[in-house]
Amino acid sequence: MSKTCIKCGKDFDDSSITDQISQKYPSCQACWSEWTTYSVMVINELRLDMSLPEHRKALRKHERMFFGLEKPEELQKNPDTGARDNLSQV
Repeated sequence: MSKTCIKCGKDFDDSSITDQISQKYPSCQACWSEWTTYSVMVINELRLDMSLPEHRKALRKHERMFFGLEKPEELQKNPDTGARDNLSQV
């Protein structure tokens, strides 16, 4: 049966899927492989501990953002100036 990848938009045959976990989202093997590589980077950069539920939740959030199911969080454009004010008083 043919499906469309939600990441790249290409059609793929779901019988060619080797990783059953990738069935969470309709994604081709190339995009799922890209996610698995990216997820290791996310875990390392954010120093996530997969034994903690809140860290697993954070990784799932990045997974949903990667596949376009959730909008990425915007960076704060106006950082809190309180920290700078405290430094100027020292």
